[in-house]
Amino acid sequence: MTQPVILFSGQGAQKIGMAKDWFQTSQVARELAEKADAALGYSLTDIMFNGPDEVLTSTSHCQPALYLHGLIALELIRESVPGFKPVAAAGLSLGEFTAHAAAGTLSFEDGLRLVSRRGTFMEEACNATDGAMAALIGGEEEKIRELAAATDVDVANLNAPGQIVLSGASANIDAAIAQAKEFGIRRAIKLKVAGAYHSRLMASAQEKLAVELEATTIACPGIPVVANFTAQPVSSESEIRSTLTSQVTGSVRWIESIQYLVAAGHTTFLELGPGKVIAGLVAKIAPGTTVISVEDAPSLEAAIEQLS
Repeated sequence: MTQPVILFSGQGAQKIGMAKDWFQTSQVARELAEKADAALGYSLTDIMFNGPDEVLTSTSHCQPALYLHGLIALELIRESVPGFKPVAAAGLSLGEFTAHAAAGTLSFEDGLRLVSRRGTFMEEACNATDGAMAALIGGEEEKIRELAAATDVDVANLNAPGQIVLSGASANIDAAIAQAKEFGIRRAIKLKVAGAYHSRLMASAQEKLAVELEATTIACPGIPVVANFTAQPVSSESEIRSTLTSQVTGSVRWIESIQYLVAAGHTTFLELGPGKVIAGLVAKIAPGTTVISVEDAPSLEAAIEQLS
């Protein structure tokens, strides 16, 4: 089996019960989960396993929950597949931090602390601003950028061909939705989110995260990690700090990130996170590639078989 690129989920993939079956059956999973609870000073695992949904989906909880889930999945693969050596890593938004922890850029505890603080900072920014996001389906990127400029909003996510997300002040997002058809966009859907992620309304969160990153030990990653902000691998300490900071208000260039990895010769991907969202995006960006998704005990067993 070709060694895969590991990909990690972003906010929105979380669901109640995530990692519970692993916790119940695996010592490795229990050790990581208990380490996370101790580091955070509250039971993240209780929120992951039992909810309630509004608590798990809050930005300050879902970000560390997805980080922990992704790294447990990775450890279980490492434990079960002799010779497993991923060739590169990337993650969707929050998942970029998980990718860096997986690559050795960040220690488990430092990465967990960063994503917990990042989630809190973003939550604070959401509460201080009136922001919203909209998914635009079936439009050309150039026309969507024109619409964003016309309505004074930001391009937040370039997720897949024909799937781009705008972010900004609520009134401006409403205007963008109302005008979408004039710009040749088939559908514009307002997203159920707490605020305007990956837009200038997250500037306060970006500033606070920059301070946290400055105080965090950054190592050279053991495998290439592709940054959302540049859609290129980053390796130097300054570059890693810069891209992780800029990502908070910058666009998630997921299409180009996957295209870069495919151009580098990688065609096998391992998605570590709930919901198979990334598998769906990669299928649209790079048809013909293989994506193995791991989210629970049955999918882990299937992945071990494919990777062994």
